[in-house]
This record gives sequence, C-alpha cells and structure tokens, in this order.
Amino acid sequence: MESFEPKDNAYLAGHSEAEKFVLEAWRRGNLHQALLISGAKGIGKATFAYRVARFLLSADETKRDKYTSLEVSAEAKVFKQISSESHPDFKVVERGYIKTDKQKIIKAVQSGNYMSDDELRELKKSGEIVVDDVRAVNEFLSKSSADGNWRVVLIDSVDEMNRSAANAVLKILEEPPHKTIMLLVSHNPKGLLPTIRSRCAKLELKPLSDSLTASLLRRYRSELSESEIKQICAMAEGSIGKAIVYADGKAAEFYKRIYDVATGGKNFRIAPMLKFCAEAASETNYELFKELILKFLTEQAKAGNKVEESAEVFDKAVKIFREQEAVNMDKRQVVTDIMTKVARIY
Repeated sequence: MESFEPKDNAYLAGHSEAEKFVLEAWRRGNLHQALLISGAKGIGKATFAYRVARFLLSADETKRDKYTSLEVSAEAKVFKQISSESHPDFKVVERGYIKTDKQKIIKAVQSGNYMSDDELRELKKSGEIVVDDVRAVNEFLSKSSADGNWRVVLIDSVDEMNRSAANAVLKILEEPPHKTIMLLVSHNPKGLLPTIRSRCAKLELKPLSDSLTASLLRRYRSELSESEIKQICAMAEGSIGKAIVYADGKAAEFYKRIYDVATGGKNFRIAPMLKFCAEAASETNYELFKELILKFLTEQAKAGNKVEESAEVFDKAVKIFREQEAVNMDKRQVVTDIMTKVARIY
C-alpha cells in the first residue's frame, strides 16, 4: 500500500496555488525565511511542507527556470534521506515521546533491536512541544550547511508549542540565519503569538473538494466500495487525513452507533449504551470517538435540533477531553459521562 505518511508521501493534490507561490518566490530569489502553512487538519499541510523541504534541499539554483513544480522523485537521494530522517540540513520539531516510552526507544537502540514503525506508532507522545525541543533547533542551526545550500526546519505543529517553546521559536524568527527557512504547520494560526504570525509569509491551504477526496481515497484505500467512499467523503469535510482515519476506523458505522445511542428516546436502554462506551473507550476507538461525538453535536445544532443544549454539551465535551489528556483520566468514564449528557438532550 502506498505510504500516506507526509515524510514518505511523494504525491500531493489540491494545493497548486500554494505550490506556485513558493516556486515563483524561489525563482525570484525572495523566498521568505518563514512560511506559516495553515488550514484544517488532514488536508495535506505537512505533506506540502515536506514537499517544499525536499525541493529546496535538491533544486539547482543556477537553473531556476527549468523547474515547473516542487516535485522530487521518490527515488531521489534527498527524498530517501528525508524519509529516513538522515538529511544533515533538515530538522523536524514535533512532540517528543513521554519519558517512559522514550526510555523504551533508548533501550531498543542500545540493544541493537530497533523498533518497527508499528511499534513506534504504539508509543505515546507528550502533550506539547517544549523548549528543549526548540533548543535542538539552535544546535542544528549553529552548524554550517553540508554543501552551502538551504537548511530547513519543519515544526509540526506550532499549535502544540508551550509558551516557552513559542518564545524560543520567536527568537529564531527575529534573527533568522542566512539561507534557512522555517516551515510552521498550524491548524489554528489565530492561537499563535501575533509576533510569530507577523514574521511569517502566510499560506492558507483550503479543504479538498469531495471529488478530489474521493479520488485520493481510491488511491490510498482501493478496497473501499463507491458507496463507502461517498459516505466517508460526506463526513470528512475536505480532509483526506480524516477520510483515511474514518475509512480505517469504519467511521460511518461508528457514527450510526453514536446516533442510535444518543437519540434512543423512549427506547433508550442503559446496557447497550454501557457496551458502546466500553468499545468507544478502547485504544483503537477513543480518538475516533472524540472526533465523531463533536461532529454529531455540531450536526445536530446545524439541523436546529436542541441548538443551545447541543452547544452546551459540545463545550463540556471539549473541556472533558482536555482534562482527560492533562491528568490521564479513565477513558471509559469520560466516554460514559459524555454519552450520558448527550442522551439526556435528544
């Protein structure tokens, strides 16, 4: 199956205007040293950022006019180096692993038993990007480029930085090193420090059309039927990332179960709800539940069903989810609490 991970993904669709903006700025030699790449989750922001990075780290600046896109072949050396996280002039900043799981990685490396991609995906990451993560950028930038070319720093996502980390990034943006570009991925740029936003060129990527989302689903999940693709596209709101998660998690079926439990009315039964809550709280389903219960409440409000009550429970659910992540509350209790609140109003 073709990789969907941004660092491994050679294919990007739907963002030709943003690509043109970067390419033309590079051709003119006035590419901004910080790009704020914003838009909804799952529409290809990180994939676009990796595409920019690969291009800058491989393009021949003496032949600027020959390039018509930012595409770099998956067989190219720079593509493989970035995919394997071994390119000397490329630095990625993202949330680190929690302390106990970081120790697992260190132990595996020391023993020579490197963890597989599946094992790494099972590890838990911390809730935010901290200042130590950004200090690693300063160390990276203190060294000269391997060949006098560009150096690229990608932060995915800047929304996850705590205050200290944000201030450390701001300091870099205030005094950007020569021929260095910062690629800042953001799902919610309004939440960033205004001083960070003001020092960046802004690229807002738009949600994909349903037809393009469907085309990408056929590419990445060819086993889906056309009816399944149609259902998923209706839910994904132009986000191929969401569409993939929905496809893998059988979201259409899961959403129907939320609907049935929430709108049971006189037919409401506690046993089926508790069974559903136990399943929704599992490691496999919890993140999907978080996404779909908020979607359900939003859809109910849009349809005019208990608008004030839906909005109130939506806000409470968001707060509960944050608390769960902050203090590691029992997920089953969280799901049960929210579903009980939801069931009471429909």
